[in-house]
Amino acid sequence: MKPLLLTAVLLGLVAVLEAQDALSEGQEFQGIWYIKAMVSDKVMPEDKRPYKMFPLTVTALEGGDLEATVVFWKKGQCREIKIVMKKSDRPGEYTAFNGKKTIYIQKLPVGDHYLLYCEGEHHGKWFRKGKLMGRDPEENPEALEEFKKFTQLRGFSQKNIIVPEQSGDTGTGNCTVSSVLVEENKHTATWCPYT
Repeated sequence: MKPLLLTAVLLGLVAVLEAQDALSEGQEFQGIWYIKAMVSDKVMPEDKRPYKMFPLTVTALEGGDLEATVVFWKKGQCREIKIVMKKSDRPGEYTAFNGKKTIYIQKLPVGDHYLLYCEGEHHGKWFRKGKLMGRDPEENPEALEEFKKFTQLRGFSQKNIIVPEQSGDTGTGNCTVSSVLVEENKHTATWCPYT
């Protein structure tokens, strides 16, 4: 009887510790982030390049999941997208869009900077993207150098690196909210004219 009770207590303790690890990982990444550089495995046409980026907001959800709210400009309109990233069993790994995209989040040795690497399928085609994210909008040459090393290790072309202009606010003040909830992909999108 005692070994069975001890086993049950140990399993409960392991479950609590795993939940705390997932929560602390998500809470560490929670907050406002600035996209300081980005890269894609495809050459992005000039008219589709994001020249101005708003900070993104990450919220920690139950079970270690994360929700990212992204605001960006496209064709004279600001767009807001909320993406739920489901925590996987591996540290720093998440999935989104019904498992079609895998997102890896890695802390850099440079203070308050992370790498975000995403791969998956979009409109039937395989893609890979990387982002350098920091807690403030200031340029950080050391973090950019780490990002360039990361892009080389992952086989990205250095000419595909984009360093967008930073906008200081989250961008939502410029949007008139008219959300569209896309049930299948479990994200919301807001389109609004630039004001």
